[in-house]
Amino acid sequence: MIKEANKNIALLTDSILNSYSQVFFSNKQLFAFILIIVSFFDFYAGLAGLIAVVSSNLAALMIGFNRQKIQNGYYGFNSLLVGLGLGMYYEFSPEFLLILLFASLFTLLVTIMLEGVIGKYGLPYLSIPFLFGIWMIFLAAREYTSLDISQRGVYTLNEMYALGGSGMVTIYEWFYSLPLPDIVVLYFRSLGAIFFQYHLFPGIIIAIGILIYSRQAFLLSILGYVSAWVFYDIIGADINALSYSYIGFNFILTAIAIGGFFIIPSKWSYLWVILLTPLISFLITSTSQMFAASQLSIYSLPFNIVVLMFLYILKFRERFYRKPEIVTVQHFSPEMNFYTKDSYRQRFDEDVMINLSLPFWGEWTVTQGHDGEITHKERWKHAWDFEIVDKEGSLSSGSGRKPEDYYCFNKPVLAPADGWVEEILDGVEDNPIGEVNLDQNWGNTIIIKHADKVYTKLSHLKNESFKVEKGDYIKRGDVLALCGNSGRSPQPHLHFQVQANPFIGAKTIDYPFAFFIMRKGTSYSLKTYLRPLKNDFVSNVDKNESLHKAFHFVPGQKLQFRLSSDKNEQDIQVKLNVKTDLYNNTYIHCETTNSKAFFRIEGEMMYFTHFQGNKKSFLYLLYLGLYRAVSGYYQDMIIEDVYPLSIISRKSGMILQDFIAPFYTFLKAKYRLVYHKIEDDLSDATIELRSTASVRAGKKLRRSFEFRFTISEGAIRKIYISTKSANIEATWEEPGL
Repeated sequence: MIKEANKNIALLTDSILNSYSQVFFSNKQLFAFILIIVSFFDFYAGLAGLIAVVSSNLAALMIGFNRQKIQNGYYGFNSLLVGLGLGMYYEFSPEFLLILLFASLFTLLVTIMLEGVIGKYGLPYLSIPFLFGIWMIFLAAREYTSLDISQRGVYTLNEMYALGGSGMVTIYEWFYSLPLPDIVVLYFRSLGAIFFQYHLFPGIIIAIGILIYSRQAFLLSILGYVSAWVFYDIIGADINALSYSYIGFNFILTAIAIGGFFIIPSKWSYLWVILLTPLISFLITSTSQMFAASQLSIYSLPFNIVVLMFLYILKFRERFYRKPEIVTVQHFSPEMNFYTKDSYRQRFDEDVMINLSLPFWGEWTVTQGHDGEITHKERWKHAWDFEIVDKEGSLSSGSGRKPEDYYCFNKPVLAPADGWVEEILDGVEDNPIGEVNLDQNWGNTIIIKHADKVYTKLSHLKNESFKVEKGDYIKRGDVLALCGNSGRSPQPHLHFQVQANPFIGAKTIDYPFAFFIMRKGTSYSLKTYLRPLKNDFVSNVDKNESLHKAFHFVPGQKLQFRLSSDKNEQDIQVKLNVKTDLYNNTYIHCETTNSKAFFRIEGEMMYFTHFQGNKKSFLYLLYLGLYRAVSGYYQDMIIEDVYPLSIISRKSGMILQDFIAPFYTFLKAKYRLVYHKIEDDLSDATIELRSTASVRAGKKLRRSFEFRFTISEGAIRKIYISTKSANIEATWEEPGL
């Protein structure tokens, strides 16, 4: 009972803090504390805002809404704004408190309703609930004779004195005596107006908070406001319109939302911030006129209309999906959104819907690649021919006059991914060596549907060798048929292509293999999302049982290590659990630090996708050191990858990079894994892998980690970690000890 109560208290505390930071699209609690302080520059407005947040989140918890959304502040920030607005406008009294509580409840219900109504279109409700809440209360309150209009704000110096004595008055007067240009003064006041504080000082503090939270958000806030200032100047509009109720904050919020929160920061998102500025101006002027009759302020209405309209129309694009690109996984920071996406683009192929494996066992070579010199031309240029060669480079043994002499003939042909057998053409006799069948060009063929507009076609298969039938559902690696010599095939080989429709002879599409092993001489490397070239020697990963068991993390599995360090006198026991979340994402969870390292396993490859939590934890080091690995041992094989800069770089070294991130990245965060050695005592193998994680600016090394893994009997037995500050040894323990 006590544990559950403590859990609810922690949830409510987080929900309060996050409700403040969510106003600026953030989940940083330091920023939330700054905003709370700003809100109390007018004590009663700050108190009303706090009461509104607490009551709204408590109501959401009691009704039974999603706890994670409550904790993230999604259901509290609109009520906060309503509370601040009402607290600034009315005198505090028991009657006002009663109205405030029900206004918070009303705003919460509007929030939930809008989440259901516009959420189904994948759109955010932004601050629309706040608008509904404060407008309805202001209109209704005109009939409430017990509510008194506040006189605060009339005697500003008296209020500053009440807030902080003569020292606060001195600071206030000093700020107002600064020879700042009007554009700077109005920028800060507009920032303060978001929290119903119309002084210069609160705006400056909020600007500092934004700068701490996100350099990109700070830059975008300036871009949005300056764009508005320039536009008003060009068209000859009254620049003082921006200072009326300081509704210029609409430009600031729109710039942050479009420039880096809902859109990946880029030159395109920045361009759209500028292009949308006139639209906000039109709406500010027109809606102000429309609402004048009701004596209501438009508040954030233009911001809501422009952002929702823009996000909605982007869903109807038929091309240029990255100009600009919508954020798919929200990290609550423009920089994080950019760095995560930038890393993803380098690690994966965004155009790939289905990951394809090579359709055979063992090592084969490409005898004709894309734009081949024989048949891979024009509509059919994106294809491969695969064959097997021996150590001497020969395709066949013996005389080579019979199909059976060729190494690839009669070899199993495998499904490159899960799918449905769409078409099978069988009954074409295999050709004698040197002859071709031009009447039945493709020979025996199978077409597999993996997804809409993703089909694979495998041709020249052996007559009557099919192991599957049309309509069968097949899994990656299932045997389909045998390699043959049918159709336009003078010697046995496997023809493979990807196409957008299910017809034999259809046009090919350019589509890579997701990952494979490439050999050059005696060296091996892992290739991801590449297209093998002619004469390349390629293979799928040949599974090593010990590595497979060590890297094949299964939900429910427990991992336990004992850590010793030259920095600590006592050893530390670390317990890790493999889990899945509601969306079926797999992750390793650290009980002590509540950190999570998300990962995926595809075939014989394991790779981490994201880390959240304590970067001083052992799990973070495991994430860095084993970022990507395959369950096959190849001597001296090298695997390389890239980290998101925000994951590995020190914050202090990222300030300049954060400012210019969408335009140029001078920092590089790289991962390198080497399959160092294997010791086989016939009963089991001991394998050593070595990896490095580094951040560089050009040739200058900014940060580095070195790792050494010892693997045997299907487990990671030892991990040696070397950093600039410490050397750590992690030893495997049987879970439960």
